[in-house]
Parts: sequence; structure tokens; C-alpha cells
Amino acid sequence: MSFFATPQSMHFPEVLPLQSGASIRDYHLAYETYGTLNADRSNAVLVCHALNASHHVAGVYAGQDKSEGWWDNMIGPGKPVDTDRFFVIGVNNLGSCFGSTGPMHNHPDTGEVYGADFPVVTVEDWVNAQARLLDRLGIQQLAAVLGGSLGGMQALSWTLQYPERMRHAVVVASAPNLTAENIAFNEVARRAIVTDPDFHGGHFYRHGVIPKRGLRIARMIGHITYLSDDVMNEKFGRQLREGLELKYSTQDIEFQIESYLRYQGDKFSDYFDANTYLLITRALDYFDPARTHAGNLTRALARAQARFLLVSFTTDWTPRSTRPTGTMPFCSMTPGTWASCALISIAFPRSCNHDRKSGDASLGAPGAPRLARARPRLWQRRHARLPAARARLQWLWRGDRRRQRAGLRAARRRCDPAQPR
Repeated sequence: MSFFATPQSMHFPEVLPLQSGASIRDYHLAYETYGTLNADRSNAVLVCHALNASHHVAGVYAGQDKSEGWWDNMIGPGKPVDTDRFFVIGVNNLGSCFGSTGPMHNHPDTGEVYGADFPVVTVEDWVNAQARLLDRLGIQQLAAVLGGSLGGMQALSWTLQYPERMRHAVVVASAPNLTAENIAFNEVARRAIVTDPDFHGGHFYRHGVIPKRGLRIARMIGHITYLSDDVMNEKFGRQLREGLELKYSTQDIEFQIESYLRYQGDKFSDYFDANTYLLITRALDYFDPARTHAGNLTRALARAQARFLLVSFTTDWTPRSTRPTGTMPFCSMTPGTWASCALISIAFPRSCNHDRKSGDASLGAPGAPRLARARPRLWQRRHARLPAARARLQWLWRGDRRRQRAGLRAARRRCDPAQPR
């Protein structure tokens, strides 16, 4: 059963320097808290949100139907992140459109809506802003920082920017940087928005319009990347939306996958801000903690002191088959992925909790529930034997080729005894 959540806001008049060299002042951060902070303030857990989420992590709003927080199944009394034991904090990031200062708010100097003039923000900027909020709340060290996708990037950045202020990092379905393909998808989505006639260079607020067409297409592109080819085929296949007959139309919705994408695009364009989408996808592109260490992730992660729990899923887009070259060793629990576990384990061979004994991944607070280690599935154990099996097949194939060549030579000799042996 859910509980009632109460949104809060905190004002920061002081200047916040940004990675770009710009700064922002006189801003607000929207946040929510769940549970009770203990006497020594050691049971706080920060939850970081992904692209289109907010500070409303758990609970419901009084009098509002279908207002559950985006991670309500994980956070609350008796749930995996138990609010009877932990004090959970959800913060809406700067530049978002759910309460914290963003492009749709007024610039403190001009009084005009920021629009496209809102400064570019990065994952590191968000972490710095979150740290200021924690200072105001009187929290010096976090029991854990949790996040999925972009939220996982923030959790990872916390371990590097404020290593002494956290004990555990839970990184879910995330990575330390985007690939070229990821950046390409983000760029196509941004082009869809900025080329919408209603975008007006990012100052569409002045014209009383919203670039909904661009937002719809951007979201449709995003949802293609959220589902792998296998999952999309399993979920939709080639199912038609209506009946069994084709309409032979280029405009109507024919397939279920088309209906799904258009529905997601329409829904997204009704509540999300176009400038926020540009800012957040660019923050995703920029995140790369190894960049300041000549691309060496091991060196970048040397600052981290937290214990990691890394979670990935094998139904994600399959990485390149040539990826395991020694630069990104795989965790034993993620044979089909290369993101979180592989990258942390290269610097901390025993930091990936998948390879630890049951119970080693507790959040550290007194009486905190321990996280059990998942048991490897049969196919995952077999995965470790694939290199040997592949070598065996290559050996057999080479033997077949030798026998084929020997057979051809024998046939030639039968036809022409003068042929060399």
C-alpha cells in the first residue's frame, strides 16, 4: 500500500558554477522525502531520476488518481528500499520541467522566460546541485545513491565527485558514456524538435505554441532505442492493428508497433518541455568521466570509495561481438552486456556485487536489509565455456578443409597420374 507524498521546494540565491563556465543563481530545486532521518543522519538514500522522470519517486498525491511515483514498487514501507529504515530523497534536476528551475521559468536578471537561453547543464552540475540540497538538509554522508539510466550516471558521478559523502552506489541499466550510435539517436531526436516550425529557436513560449510535432518524433525515436529488436518482435511482431487485412495506405496506422510509437509520442508531447529534452539529451552525450583521464576509466574510478551494486539486463541492445578485447572485462553476471559491471570491475575487481557472497551489498545502516546475490543461470555458466567451444569448432572446420583438399588431389591423380601427390 502506498503513502501520501508531499512535494517541497528549496530556494538557492547563491551562484552555482557550471561545467560550461556559465553559472546560474536564484534557482529552486523541487524534491520529496520519505521516511525519517535518524539521529546521526546516516540513513539517507538519494534517488536520481532518468530523462523524463522527476522528484516524485514514490507514494501518491492526495486526491489525485494514478499519481504513483515512478519507482513506487521499490520504495516505501516494507519494500526493497524500506522507508521504515531509510530516509529517501528524490530531487528534480535543474533544467527539468517538473518543478525545479528550467527553461520555462524567468531569468532573475531580465524577468523574461529563459527559453533557449537556459545554460547547458551536465550530470556533474546536477550532482553539485544535489550536494547543496543535502547540505541544507544537514546530511553529510549518504547511505546510498540509486539511479537507473541517466540516474545511474548521476550515481556513478557521485562516487567520483563526492567519494567521501556516500557509502554505496546502486547503478541500474546505465553506462559511463554513450556510444556514437546513442549520440546519433539523440541528435536525430533533437533535430526533429528544432526543425519544428513551432520551435522558434527555443523561444516558443513567447509565441504561445508548443513544438509538439518535433516532441512526438523525438519520443518515438527514443522508444525505438528503449526496446531491443528481440523484445520488440516478441511484444509486437507484425501484428496488424485492426483485423487481418492490409489497408494499403501510407498514412493510416496499420501495425501495432506504429500504434504504440504514436501513442507514446502523443502522450509525451502533452507534458514534456522541448528545451528540457534538448538539455537532458545533451547532458547524456557529454557524460564521460574517463575523458579527463585520457580515456582511462580505471584511473577515473580510482577516486571512488563506495561499494557498488550494478544491475543490467540481457534483453538490452546487444553490444558489438568484438567488444571484449580486454579493455572492458565482463562481469560473470552480465555475459550479454558491457555497461556498468564491466566498467566498474576493471578498476575494482571485487567491487561488482554480482561476484560477492550473499549479504555483502547491504546499505550499511544499522539493521539495513541485505541484498542477496543472484545465482548464475545455466546458460550463463555455459557462456563461460563458449571460447573453448568456438576453438573446437574452428579446429574441426580446419580438419574438414584439409580432408576436402586431400580428396580433390586424389581425384585429380585418378584422372591424370602425372599430377603431383
